[in-house]
Amino acid sequence: MRVLMRRRAKRNDFKFRVARRSSLSSSTTNFKPFRPSYPINHTMSGKGKAGKSSSGKAGGEPGKSQSRSAKAGLQFPVGRVHRLLKKGNYAQRVGAGAPVYLAAVLEYLAAEILELAGNAARDNKKQRIVPRHLQLAIRNDEELNKLLGDVVISQGGVVPFINPELLPSKSSKSKKEGASQEV
Repeated sequence: MRVLMRRRAKRNDFKFRVARRSSLSSSTTNFKPFRPSYPINHTMSGKGKAGKSSSGKAGGEPGKSQSRSAKAGLQFPVGRVHRLLKKGNYAQRVGAGAPVYLAAVLEYLAAEILELAGNAARDNKKQRIVPRHLQLAIRNDEELNKLLGDVVISQGGVVPFINPELLPSKSSKSKKEGASQEV
Protein backbone atom coordinates (compact mmCIF):
# COMPACT_ATOMS: atom_id res chain seq x y z
CA MET A 1 0.00 0.00 0.00
CA ARG A 2 1.35 3.39 -0.95
CA VAL A 3 0.46 6.53 0.85
CA LEU A 4 1.33 9.97 -0.47
CA MET A 5 1.63 12.86 1.87
CA ARG A 6 2.09 16.49 1.00
CA ARG A 7 3.79 19.13 3.01
CA ARG A 8 4.04 22.78 2.10
CA ALA A 9 7.35 24.50 2.69
CA LYS A 10 7.71 28.11 1.58
CA ARG A 11 6.47 28.24 -2.04
CA ASN A 12 7.53 24.74 -3.08
CA ASP A 13 5.68 21.45 -2.73
CA PHE A 14 7.54 18.36 -1.69
CA LYS A 15 6.11 14.91 -2.11
CA PHE A 16 7.00 12.27 0.35
CA ARG A 17 6.65 8.67 -0.55
CA VAL A 18 6.05 5.86 1.80
CA ALA A 19 7.98 2.74 1.06
CA ARG A 20 6.11 -0.52 0.88
CA ARG A 21 5.90 -2.36 4.08
CA SER A 22 7.62 -5.62 3.86
CA SER A 23 6.10 -8.52 5.66
CA LEU A 24 9.38 -9.15 7.47
CA SER A 25 9.89 -5.59 8.75
CA SER A 26 8.32 -4.09 11.81
CA SER A 27 5.10 -2.12 11.67
CA THR A 28 6.94 1.21 11.37
CA THR A 29 7.07 2.87 7.96
CA ASN A 30 10.12 4.34 6.29
CA PHE A 31 9.61 7.71 4.64
CA LYS A 32 11.78 8.57 1.64
CA PRO A 33 11.45 12.17 0.52
CA PHE A 34 11.21 13.01 -3.18
CA ARG A 35 14.12 15.26 -4.10
CA PRO A 36 13.74 17.31 -7.29
CA SER A 37 16.67 17.34 -9.72
CA TYR A 38 16.48 21.12 -10.11
CA PRO A 39 17.37 23.74 -7.49
CA ILE A 40 14.66 24.77 -5.04
CA ASN A 41 14.58 28.41 -6.24
CA HIS A 42 14.19 27.32 -9.87
CA THR A 43 11.56 29.24 -11.85
CA MET A 44 9.96 28.11 -15.09
CA SER A 45 10.10 31.54 -16.72
CA GLY A 46 12.68 30.49 -19.32
CA LYS A 47 15.04 33.31 -18.31
CA GLY A 48 18.64 32.81 -17.38
CA LYS A 49 20.74 34.59 -14.79
CA ALA A 50 21.21 37.68 -16.96
CA GLY A 51 17.47 37.99 -17.60
CA LYS A 52 17.81 37.24 -21.28
CA SER A 53 15.48 34.73 -22.85
CA SER A 54 17.25 31.52 -23.76
CA SER A 55 14.42 29.80 -25.58
CA GLY A 56 15.54 28.16 -28.78
CA LYS A 57 19.07 29.52 -28.86
CA ALA A 58 21.95 27.22 -29.69
CA GLY A 59 25.11 27.06 -27.62
CA GLY A 60 23.44 27.47 -24.23
CA GLU A 61 23.77 25.29 -21.20
CA PRO A 62 23.39 21.57 -21.83
CA GLY A 63 20.06 21.37 -19.97
CA LYS A 64 18.38 24.17 -21.92
CA SER A 65 15.79 23.48 -24.58
CA GLN A 66 16.62 24.15 -28.23
CA SER A 67 14.34 24.84 -31.14
CA ARG A 68 14.24 22.29 -33.92
CA SER A 69 15.73 24.90 -36.26
CA ALA A 70 18.71 25.34 -33.94
CA LYS A 71 19.15 21.57 -33.62
CA ALA A 72 19.21 21.24 -37.41
CA GLY A 73 21.43 24.31 -37.85
CA LEU A 74 18.83 26.15 -39.95
CA GLN A 75 17.54 29.70 -40.08
CA PHE A 76 14.12 28.78 -41.46
CA PRO A 77 11.47 27.83 -38.85
CA VAL A 78 11.01 24.07 -38.65
CA GLY A 79 8.08 24.35 -36.23
CA ARG A 80 6.17 26.72 -38.48
CA VAL A 81 6.78 24.51 -41.53
CA HIS A 82 5.51 21.51 -39.53
CA ARG A 83 2.38 23.39 -38.46
CA LEU A 84 1.66 24.48 -42.05
CA LEU A 85 2.20 20.93 -43.34
CA LYS A 86 -0.32 19.60 -40.82
CA LYS A 87 -2.82 22.38 -41.42
CA GLY A 88 -2.58 22.19 -45.21
CA ASN A 89 -4.13 18.69 -45.45
CA TYR A 90 -1.32 17.40 -47.66
CA ALA A 91 -1.40 14.07 -45.83
CA GLN A 92 -3.10 12.55 -42.81
CA ARG A 93 0.17 12.31 -40.92
CA VAL A 94 3.41 14.29 -41.10
CA GLY A 95 6.68 12.69 -40.01
CA ALA A 96 9.24 14.37 -37.77
CA GLY A 97 11.90 14.61 -40.49
CA ALA A 98 9.70 16.06 -43.23
CA PRO A 99 9.52 19.66 -41.93
CA VAL A 100 13.27 19.69 -41.24
CA TYR A 101 14.04 18.57 -44.79
CA LEU A 102 11.55 21.01 -46.33
CA ALA A 103 12.90 23.91 -44.25
CA ALA A 104 16.44 23.04 -45.35
CA VAL A 105 15.42 22.97 -49.02
CA LEU A 106 13.59 26.29 -48.73
CA GLU A 107 16.57 27.87 -46.97
CA TYR A 108 18.93 26.64 -49.69
CA LEU A 109 16.74 27.99 -52.51
CA ALA A 110 16.34 31.35 -50.76
CA ALA A 111 20.11 31.63 -50.21
CA GLU A 112 20.83 30.73 -53.84
CA ILE A 113 18.36 33.27 -55.25
CA LEU A 114 19.49 36.01 -52.86
CA GLU A 115 23.15 35.44 -53.71
CA LEU A 116 22.50 35.76 -57.45
CA ALA A 117 20.21 38.75 -56.92
CA GLY A 118 22.87 40.42 -54.78
CA ASN A 119 25.39 39.92 -57.58
CA ALA A 120 22.93 41.46 -60.06
CA ALA A 121 22.39 44.43 -57.75
CA ARG A 122 26.15 44.93 -57.39
CA ASP A 123 26.57 44.76 -61.18
CA ASN A 124 24.04 47.59 -61.46
CA LYS A 125 25.90 49.52 -58.71
CA LYS A 126 22.94 49.33 -56.32
CA GLN A 127 22.90 48.54 -52.62
CA ARG A 128 19.30 47.32 -52.45
CA ILE A 129 17.83 44.24 -54.11
CA VAL A 130 14.69 45.11 -56.08
CA PRO A 131 12.37 42.80 -58.07
CA ARG A 132 14.33 43.58 -61.24
CA HIS A 133 17.44 42.03 -59.71
CA LEU A 134 15.47 38.93 -58.70
CA GLN A 135 14.16 38.63 -62.26
CA LEU A 136 17.64 38.93 -63.77
CA ALA A 137 19.07 36.43 -61.28
CA ILE A 138 16.41 33.80 -61.92
CA ARG A 139 16.23 34.15 -65.71
CA ASN A 140 20.01 34.11 -66.21
CA ASP A 141 20.41 30.88 -64.22
CA GLU A 142 19.46 27.77 -66.20
CA GLU A 143 18.25 25.61 -63.30
CA LEU A 144 16.34 28.37 -61.49
CA ASN A 145 14.76 29.44 -64.79
CA LYS A 146 13.57 25.87 -65.33
CA LEU A 147 12.19 25.66 -61.78
CA LEU A 148 10.49 29.07 -61.89
CA GLY A 149 9.70 29.19 -65.60
CA ASP A 150 5.96 29.80 -65.13
CA VAL A 151 6.42 32.37 -62.35
CA VAL A 152 5.73 36.04 -63.09
CA ILE A 153 7.70 38.47 -60.92
CA SER A 154 5.85 41.74 -60.52
CA GLN A 155 7.94 44.80 -61.48
CA GLY A 156 10.61 42.42 -62.79
CA GLY A 157 10.79 43.64 -66.36
CA VAL A 158 12.19 41.50 -69.15
CA VAL A 159 15.57 39.93 -69.75
CA PRO A 160 17.47 41.92 -72.39
CA PHE A 161 17.90 39.90 -75.57
CA ILE A 162 18.43 40.92 -79.20
CA ASN A 163 18.21 38.29 -81.89
CA PRO A 164 21.61 38.08 -83.65
CA GLU A 165 19.90 38.21 -87.06
CA LEU A 166 18.69 41.72 -86.29
CA LEU A 167 22.17 43.01 -85.50
CA PRO A 168 24.24 44.46 -88.35
CA SER A 169 26.65 41.80 -89.52
CA LYS A 170 30.39 42.41 -89.75
CA SER A 171 30.54 40.97 -93.28
CA SER A 172 28.29 43.76 -94.60
CA LYS A 173 30.61 46.36 -93.03
CA SER A 174 33.63 44.91 -94.78
CA LYS A 175 31.79 44.88 -98.14
CA LYS A 176 30.88 48.55 -97.73
CA GLU A 177 34.45 49.45 -96.82
CA GLY A 178 35.78 47.45 -99.78
CA ALA A 179 33.33 49.12 -102.16
CA SER A 180 34.30 52.58 -100.98
CA GLN A 181 37.99 51.81 -101.48
CA GLU A 182 37.49 50.59 -105.05
CA VAL A 183 35.77 53.73 -106.23
